[in-house]
Amino acid sequence: MLETLMNLVREHAGSAVANNPAVPQAQSENVMQTVASSILGGLGQQAQGGGLGNIISMMTNGGQNVQQSPVTQGVQQHVEENLMQKLGISPQVAMSIAAAVVPMVLGKLMNKAADPNDSSVDANSVLSAATGQQGTDWMGMAQSAMADGKLDMGDLMRVFSGQGGQAASGNQNQQSSGGGLGGMLGGLFGK
Repeated sequence: MLETLMNLVREHAGSAVANNPAVPQAQSENVMQTVASSILGGLGQQAQGGGLGNIISMMTNGGQNVQQSPVTQGVQQHVEENLMQKLGISPQVAMSIAAAVVPMVLGKLMNKAADPNDSSVDANSVLSAATGQQGTDWMGMAQSAMADGKLDMGDLMRVFSGQGGQAASGNQNQQSSGGGLGGMLGGLFGK
């Protein structure tokens, strides 16, 4: 997943990073690595902070309307903060890099994840990386929820019981930071 993100960042960060006079040439690879890891971290923050439903929505529409998504805005802010804190990049330059790269990369990532002919990444791997819950059929759960137009507890319990309680129990760190089943339910319902 991180490799796919890194490839997308390298492919689409040209003028924002490599050709940016405010970014020393020797630092451009570090900037791109920070952007890629920060996009993944930002998706995780959004998933844990109640935006899981928005991420799933971005997946199901193939990355359309990425610009208007609150997920994109949150990820962009996370990238900006990391560029400033980790690499000492000025706020103006960090904002311009994040604004140029994040929407483009998220749109391409969501498009790749929705494309059945692209085996480099799928929606479940993106959502698993964002939530830290490996093996969950996030898209199956979303599709079953959309079949009747609403997400109900039966849909969620089938998915979680199929994992042997793994997602429901979580680990101690997830439970104390809003993770576990409660955190995921909040993420799905946008709470």
